[in-house]
Amino acid sequence: MLDFTAIDFETANKYANSACSLAAVTMNDDRCVKEGYTLIQPPFMRFDPGNIQIHGITPDQVAHKPKFDALWDRIRPHLEGRILVAHYAVFDTRVLRSLLRTYHLEKPQASYACTVEISRRVWPDLPNHKLDTVAGYLGYSFRHHQALDDARACAYIVLKAAEIVGASSMEELLYATHLTLKTL
Repeated sequence: MLDFTAIDFETANKYANSACSLAAVTMNDDRCVKEGYTLIQPPFMRFDPGNIQIHGITPDQVAHKPKFDALWDRIRPHLEGRILVAHYAVFDTRVLRSLLRTYHLEKPQASYACTVEISRRVWPDLPNHKLDTVAGYLGYSFRHHQALDDARACAYIVLKAAEIVGASSMEELLYATHLTLKTL
């Protein structure tokens, strides 16, 4: 059974703790059992115009939204003890760790895998392994850089990769692709 939580952050600027949105898609037994999306007020309201152009989130949209620490008690149960997956997980896990440090929050017990790495092993002949390229190849349509759509696309990639390699769990998928879980 494929049990994991796909996550995606969008950031206000180049700093990892500048998350302005977060989405999580929780999968149990190959099915989506919970989805969540929230806008987040970054600790410092400095938005890079380039980031706004990518995701469309503006300072006005998050000015009255909660900061990450106020959301943590709602978010943590969806991450604790789970396998997290993200497309280019280095980015999303760096954002999460940075937010936890910024707000002095305890890190959840979680491990993670990267769908960029998985897709490189399962579909090596794609011209690149960007989220929109892999999802498009799989026939999955979504709004790129909208956190919930990105997390859903990431979950879809995991399900399709597992189907192709004949894996019935995240552990089997990673074994088949010669990858290992990393600790958060």
